[in-house]
Amino acid sequence: MAQEKVYPMTQDGKEKLELELEYLKTVKRKEVVERIKIARSFGDLSENSEYDSAKEEQAFVEGRITTIENMIRNAKIIEDDGTDTVSLGKSVTFVELPDGEEETYTIVGSAEADPFEGKISNDSPIAKSLLGKSVGEEVTVQTPGGDMRVKIISIQ
Repeated sequence: MAQEKVYPMTQDGKEKLELELEYLKTVKRKEVVERIKIARSFGDLSENSEYDSAKEEQAFVEGRITTIENMIRNAKIIEDDGTDTVSLGKSVTFVELPDGEEETYTIVGSAEADPFEGKISNDSPIAKSLLGKSVGEEVTVQTPGGDMRVKIISIQ
């Protein structure tokens, strides 16, 4: 039997997934069933775009429920390791050399990554380059757009 994938995440990230799961099961599922019921009342299902659309949404919702349940079941909560090095769950501020602006990101598991909220996956090129490094270190980050040099300013 294949080993299940482990999803590293913060406690906050797990709680957000649990809230999304609850919403999908208690609200969204019922809305989709109601849409299907209404679309059925329109008659011939073979040419009923509302019915097809509702069934596609139902498949998406059920797939998302299954995915979230699997992620929660296989979640590994990230604990603060007590070190002063970049690790999962920590926020790192760095500056691009020679004269870039400061940027701050929290390194999280892929399940809760959201670059627009400043949360990057531990699988991203930036995070991979920063993991295990300390304040003051200069690091070369290999990105699809080419290498960039950064200096770590702080870790929280």
